[in-house]
Amino acid sequence: MTSSTPVAPSGRPVFTLAVDCGGSGIKASVLDAAGTLHAPPIRVPTPYPLPPALLIETVAEIAARLPRADRLTVGMPGMIRHGVVVATPHYVTTAGPHTRVDPALVVSWAGYDIRAALERRLGVPTLVLNDAEVHGAGVISGTGVELVLTLGTGLGSALFDGGVLAPHLELSHAPIRRGTTYDSYIGEIERARLGDPRWSGRVRRAVEGLRPVFCWDRLYLGGGNSRRIIPQALERLGDDVVVVPNQAGIVGGVRAWELRSSV
Repeated sequence: MTSSTPVAPSGRPVFTLAVDCGGSGIKASVLDAAGTLHAPPIRVPTPYPLPPALLIETVAEIAARLPRADRLTVGMPGMIRHGVVVATPHYVTTAGPHTRVDPALVVSWAGYDIRAALERRLGVPTLVLNDAEVHGAGVISGTGVELVLTLGTGLGSALFDGGVLAPHLELSHAPIRRGTTYDSYIGEIERARLGDPRWSGRVRRAVEGLRPVFCWDRLYLGGGNSRRIIPQALERLGDDVVVVPNQAGIVGGVRAWELRSSV
């Protein structure tokens, strides 16, 4: 990560519109170069069904309610490469996560250059990454191997080595047992069904299973459900595992521009 402060052509510090697109809500704010909120965050429910054009307009409507920004960072679920959507799990459904997939939405999202579309619509330089990658940008130290796992509707992940963002892996779709994926094993539906204590045990088992795969120097647990991990489970995970605020998904919108990427 670099420490230089970006400036606009006028010479004043750059302001960033950071948008965190989730399965149930889209939240955003404008931040200054230090990552300080320049306006109270705005949150709107994620609309469904959600073709690309509707997401573009939703972001534009949010931007119109916030102070003007010089650039835009968007974090969204799924496989995003160079600002192009390879696949997105929630936005291809008829009514949100765990509802029926609409084949027409699968086609409309696959290969969609959302970065270019947002740049055209809002008229500012734009960066689009997986939401866990933006979240990670807000918390990593830039030293050693750092893994970020976000716990929410499902499981998000991002891996960094010395501040370099590794190619994205959809760890959430990997099986953890008997064909059950990480998404379905520790996602929100199971947390609500099991309750926080039993769900926290699942999170601990998942983390310990991933430890020999990544051999991280530091693991950050973020996302809206990270605060639901009970203290006993968190203590057993060790000092190399840290829970970080969900606000990192917004703050990371500034630091994401400093990321060095291997992709």
